[in-house]
Amino acid sequence: MIATTLLQSSSVSVTDFRCDAGPADRRFVERHESFSVSYARRGSFAYHARGKSFELVAGAILIGHAGDEYFCTHEHDCGDECLSFSLSPELVDGLGLAGEFWRAGAIPPLAELAVLGELAQAAGEDRSAIGLDEIGILLATRCAEVVSGRGQPPLMTTARDRRRAVEAALWMDANSSKPIDLEGAAAFAGLSPYHFLRLFRRVLGVTPHQYLIRTRLCRAVHLLVETPRSITEIAFDVGFGDLSNFVRSFHRAAGLSPRAFRRAAKTGCNFMEERLGFGQFRSSPGATR
Repeated sequence: MIATTLLQSSSVSVTDFRCDAGPADRRFVERHESFSVSYARRGSFAYHARGKSFELVAGAILIGHAGDEYFCTHEHDCGDECLSFSLSPELVDGLGLAGEFWRAGAIPPLAELAVLGELAQAAGEDRSAIGLDEIGILLATRCAEVVSGRGQPPLMTTARDRRRAVEAALWMDANSSKPIDLEGAAAFAGLSPYHFLRLFRRVLGVTPHQYLIRTRLCRAVHLLVETPRSITEIAFDVGFGDLSNFVRSFHRAAGLSPRAFRRAAKTGCNFMEERLGFGQFRSSPGATR
């Protein structure tokens, strides 16, 4: 088993699990250290807990109850891979997730959950602008809705709520070069991470992480165009933790690498050619204008 921590915070922790166990491997008893929701993205395994057994294949969801003992078996020699979200007791209380949900054991591979699971995988690989903590909260609440059969009531906002969301956005603008996560932004707004995420998205139309990435990329554009600073310096100056994350985020937003964007911005119309392929419409030397 290879376990790679992708995110560690006091509210949400995310771990990538890759297991190559097969039918001949010895099983062993483990314990859930926290409440967790795990998306099975590949392979198959059986989960055994509280006298029940569940067969999981790609797209299924494993629901872990803090303190429960369990073991897994592998009848097929294909291994398995999971993306697991561990939630703190405080966050679980804030989400209002009932104890019955955490004893569901597993959820079949449903399309509405697989879509969120794949989005979570994309976020884990820096292929999405949504934050891993944000998608973990969304996945957990959607799983609870599926298990209970009840959807969330629409979020009604007051003038004070809208003011809170806007003030949080302004605070993120002013501090975007510093490390900011969902917890920190929620604390500034005086809300739980879950309620802040819902409110911010309801009022402004994007998640806090998406807004933060936009702010950092806008600052990066100004620095790329107006200064000779290196791309690495710019990446760290605007708040990205590493260069590769900055390059991927920039390319996803602009359709160009930061280097190509800088070159195209300095050559005027060539930007349109590189970004939109307008070069194919250039007139030939003898063409009639």
